[in-house]
Amino acid sequence: MAARLDRLRGAAQPRNHDARTIAALTSNPGCARRGVLDAAGIDKDAIAAELGFAAPFGQSQFAITRGNVFEAQVKADGCAELLSLLRDRLGLSIPEVAYDDLGVVGGNESRKVRHARTRQLFARALGEGPGTLFDHPLLRLDIAGQPAYLEPDVIAFQFEGRFHIIEIKSFAMIDGQADPAQVASAARQSAVYVLALRRLLTELGHDEDTVSHEVVLVCPENFSNRPTATFLDVRPQLAVLRRQLARLTGIDRIVAELPADLTFEPGAGLAGAVRSVEARYSPDCVSGCEMALFCRDEARACGSTGALGRSIRDDLGGVDSIATALALADGSLEPAEELAETAAGLRLAARLRREALGAAS
Repeated sequence: MAARLDRLRGAAQPRNHDARTIAALTSNPGCARRGVLDAAGIDKDAIAAELGFAAPFGQSQFAITRGNVFEAQVKADGCAELLSLLRDRLGLSIPEVAYDDLGVVGGNESRKVRHARTRQLFARALGEGPGTLFDHPLLRLDIAGQPAYLEPDVIAFQFEGRFHIIEIKSFAMIDGQADPAQVASAARQSAVYVLALRRLLTELGHDEDTVSHEVVLVCPENFSNRPTATFLDVRPQLAVLRRQLARLTGIDRIVAELPADLTFEPGAGLAGAVRSVEARYSPDCVSGCEMALFCRDEARACGSTGALGRSIRDDLGGVDSIATALALADGSLEPAEELAETAAGLRLAARLRREALGAAS
């Protein structure tokens, strides 16, 4: 399977996943195209640009700078402000603190060295040794057989025998509420860290529940730069992430149906190669997938119901074509037995629309 994925990728080196790209896998688990491209470690940005559909989204430099400044403030002086926040805002009794920064190990920035040191320190902490706060622990998660090193800008801390992930974000929490979309994104990324840390502790012979499913989300409070914190339950995101990673591990079932000589190498045949793998496009893909603009153009060209939105496609229950849906609605096409209920709903909707337009005129 690894050799087949290498052949799909061609001469390019596999792209290493980070928490953001792994979290994005959960947004559309039914898309075979994304599953194959991610399993093979293909750079979707480069593929989209080669096809003339470069992704327009990305984090602004201002947002990145603001996030770095806020994170540095929270972590300053051995995380003094963070500790005060954990004690006062969340009411945690943390009498003693040991702080380890794993960004560099003895001047060595090698990922393997840092990961080995992370394992060592967590194993020591699990043996009731020192270890309360761990800054920049380097974790690892296997994605379709490929190891992905995760370098979180978060902190894992140990409290009453359990480890927690702290996610530091620069979006504001106003009157105890933050933007739901940003919170959801933070929850998905945090779930990646929780799962990776659980895998590490399992390798060390401990129960995965030693890592809490409650993440500490730290954000600026109201319109100030003063941090506040709250607990964020990521169990739903963990469940989705596990399912999607299991699906990537079983990607061989999808790859087996592809032509043996298929490759995503740049060239005249690239568009055809991409189209040979079925996509599951919906408008919300535009905010999270590099291939979204290509897939949207494809969906519009073939009249796919997915171009109308995921909820509409799901409501149509197996009707993949807009032309088919319209034909079922006006009665020019007799439905198959399994589409009888969907056709009845479409005809009712068409009748109500006609009546509404008639009354309006």
